[in-house]
Amino acid sequence: MSKFSEVKDLVMGLEADFEKFYEKGNQAAGTRVRKGMQDLKNMAQDIRKEVQDMKNAAG
Repeated sequence: MSKFSEVKDLVMGLEADFEKFYEKGNQAAGTRVRKGMQDLKNMAQDIRKEVQDMKNAAG
């Protein structure tokens, strides 16, 4: 479950930047949000591959 915790931590770590960008229009915060979302995408892809590999190995 450590992968799940990593995803949660990443999302929660972006909360302040989301607020700064959407509520205050802070452009630098928007850049950090975009980078964080790219990191999340990459992390999700890695998890998907790991799950698929584990399914294939078990089957």
